[in-house]
Amino acid sequence: MQIIAVLMAVLASTNLAAGDMAEAAGGGIDLLNTMWVLVAAFLVFIMHLGFAMVESGFTRAKNAVNIIMKNIMTIALAGLIFSIIGFSLAFGADSGGFVGNPGDFLGLGGLDMGGVWAGTSISAVAFFLFQMVFAGTSATIVSGAVAERIKFASYIIFAVLIVGFIYPFVAHWIWGGGWLSGLGMIDFAGSTVVHLVGGSAALAGVILLGPRIGKYRDGKVNVIAGHSLPLAALGGFILWFGWYGFNAGSSLAMDSTVPMIAVTTTLAAAAGATMTMLVTWLRNSKPDVGMTINGFLAGLVAITAGCANVGPMSAMMIGAIAGVLVVYAVEFIDQRLRLDDPVGAISVHGVCGAFGTLAVGLFADASYGGISGLLFGGGFDQLAVQFIGVAATFGFVFITAFTAFRFIKAVAGLRVSEQEEVVGLDIGEHALLAYPDFEVPI
Repeated sequence: MQIIAVLMAVLASTNLAAGDMAEAAGGGIDLLNTMWVLVAAFLVFIMHLGFAMVESGFTRAKNAVNIIMKNIMTIALAGLIFSIIGFSLAFGADSGGFVGNPGDFLGLGGLDMGGVWAGTSISAVAFFLFQMVFAGTSATIVSGAVAERIKFASYIIFAVLIVGFIYPFVAHWIWGGGWLSGLGMIDFAGSTVVHLVGGSAALAGVILLGPRIGKYRDGKVNVIAGHSLPLAALGGFILWFGWYGFNAGSSLAMDSTVPMIAVTTTLAAAAGATMTMLVTWLRNSKPDVGMTINGFLAGLVAITAGCANVGPMSAMMIGAIAGVLVVYAVEFIDQRLRLDDPVGAISVHGVCGAFGTLAVGLFADASYGGISGLLFGGGFDQLAVQFIGVAATFGFVFITAFTAFRFIKAVAGLRVSEQEEVVGLDIGEHALLAYPDFEVPI
């Protein structure tokens, strides 16, 4: 935050009016707005550190190196693949409402490197960078759900497919001028585009991979504890911090909406954490810190779609509902469906992403975004559009991800051997230990 303040002071000291700044930049670029979007992109980039810490903390020490390696390569591959093809499919000229023209920005060719992104006042390359880190986030959500048993090479192949092909279709539908945008769907910062996409793909992977050894045995659901709640908490706080770039940065300008977006983001997270703590405390006589981390993440995911369209009290309600929902979703998926998701990614990102998108149709307030939801006198129209968006996104992503995982399984195999899984993927896949000075029980 001090760095941002210094940069703001430097800009102010130039004594350039907004128009003069744009003219000085050339091509109509607004330097202040571009700087804000770049800072927001950097914050979203740091979220990948948060994901790495959450996922490694919620899983066993013998798989920590593997988790870290997957998260490193997820953002690295996102940079390459999204620049080569994904950005073009997401934001190229619309082709029938379904996908962007793949040739428009192939390899970033055709992108005006010194100009403004259409419909904004920011640099086109800043817009690309911001969208690229979003694309990488959708893939890293999958990493946690398939942790502790997927082959590293197979995960890498899937990361390329989701960033390069699956994610861009949905991004185009909603943000790139596609058919859902035409219907009027609201997903300001990505409850559907990023989180539901990642959660739906994670569900497909978990189904095909099967549970970890020992998770379900003799008719019982066995808890496989993560090795470091401090690491998970560190990751959770990093994600919360990065979310300000995720949500407020989606304004694509440092304008009057940014402070309220930051407020709604904060209140939803706070309500999510509080409600999850209370639910686990009442049910188990003890407040559960691991679930509470997922509680504030659930609140953040849920508010992401409507953070610019709801007021503070509505943000609290959305976060509170998500904080309760995530507890029961994790329990249902784990105990009833017997699907092994070590970090709760399907519940946090998939279930709460869908809820948050639908919540816009309930809580949207014309005082903030110009559109009213059902509870603010807007009728069912917006809720119906939000539902169509959720259903279409889940159906498309689940089917394509399931097909992709099936293809990878047939060609390269999905799961490590039983021996590798027991010993740990750190040794089997990377010949390293995260904690070599300690004897790690297997």
